[in-house]
Amino acid sequence: MSQQFQAVRGMNDILPAASHEWEFLEDTLRAWLSSYGYRQLRTPLLEPTALFTRSIGEVTDIVEKEMYSFTDALNGEQLTLRPEGTASAVRATLQHNLLYPGPQRLWYIGPMFRHERPQKGRYRQFHQCGVEALGYAGPDIDAELILMTARLWKLLDLPAVELQLNTLGAPEARQRHRERLITYFSEHFDLLDEDARRRLHSNPLRILDTKNPAMQALVEAAPRLADDLDEPSLRHFETLQALLGDAGVPFRLNHRLVRGLDYYNATVFEWVTDALGAQGTICAGGRYDGLIPQLGGKPAPAAGYAMGLERLLALREERHGALAAPAPQVYIAVAGEGVTSHALKIAEQVRDLGYHAVLHAGGGSFKSQLKRADASGAEVCVILGETEVAKGELALKPLRGQGEQASIPATALAEALAHLAVSRPVAPPAAARPAAASRSQ
Repeated sequence: MSQQFQAVRGMNDILPAASHEWEFLEDTLRAWLSSYGYRQLRTPLLEPTALFTRSIGEVTDIVEKEMYSFTDALNGEQLTLRPEGTASAVRATLQHNLLYPGPQRLWYIGPMFRHERPQKGRYRQFHQCGVEALGYAGPDIDAELILMTARLWKLLDLPAVELQLNTLGAPEARQRHRERLITYFSEHFDLLDEDARRRLHSNPLRILDTKNPAMQALVEAAPRLADDLDEPSLRHFETLQALLGDAGVPFRLNHRLVRGLDYYNATVFEWVTDALGAQGTICAGGRYDGLIPQLGGKPAPAAGYAMGLERLLALREERHGALAAPAPQVYIAVAGEGVTSHALKIAEQVRDLGYHAVLHAGGGSFKSQLKRADASGAEVCVILGETEVAKGELALKPLRGQGEQASIPATALAEALAHLAVSRPVAPPAAARPAAASRSQ
């Protein structure tokens, strides 16, 4: 017996029973992003490895431990399955000179890859939707990015999600803070875990993001970046806070929020929730004004964020339960020989009218066909047999209590379905306004 293969650990099949939930989320995301004037960008899954080591930072968990990298056997090129989307979006923007006509509002969606321990909501192949605002310098675009997400949580009717906010300031401020952190943590070297000791001189800000409970008191007493911020960075951050307060978006200042990617500066934020157990981040981002020149372009400001789709789906299910699978409006049963050709035409007519229709296939008794029609969730069964074809008629059998089975002329199908109030498929929900909320810190 031949080997039966399994999916790679941490890379999951999305089966038909769940795919409609993904379709609902993706349709909602597309309508929401379009309402803000963002346009989709599609980039390859594979990129040069150097793109991520230069942008994300060599001394990060992603680059050090999690990237799927390999050498192309044909030309020796170092390639990596993308672990995040911002670097690819900036690379595409520079390669195709997208900023030449002016600033760009872009978004992407698709799978990302990180080699980490699989657990609920965290997989080796996972999916993100990301938003990038390129060429915008002011705090107004930072506020728009946050307001967008507040609207999305309203659209998806998610459980309570908290906005945490911080600023990393300009690179000069970060450098001053970096030196102070090295001095502080060096004085407490014996209290550092192995990961913190490794990062002490290469990336001390990442020590602040440690999840080790034994180091929390040490981290809490560390020097604060806010004490090293320059005046323009402070004004930018204060303006952003005022804009969010005026818009009714509550937030909490988190001075230890540094993000795990080296390209961030100034504003950083995370939306977090404990609705899935331990507190987890479902959306995160900020400003990365230095990334475009870092990847070879002319200096230009930029900001954006990404959200994990698996976590959004889990949050929706936590609040609403599983989303009901879509059902056809019409099921077409076929009885007798020589009817299939006519039935195919009738099925197409039903779809032309705007209904979703399933035509029975594979044979079977008339009784078994009616059972399948009922199990499909359809509202009406159209019955087509040799007698009906000969008379130019159809039989309509309501399946959800709208009346008795009746024969009608085939030419009256549209009127009959409308009379039975058979519902047409509905479009994705339109964007809704987030409820106002008081500002908190």
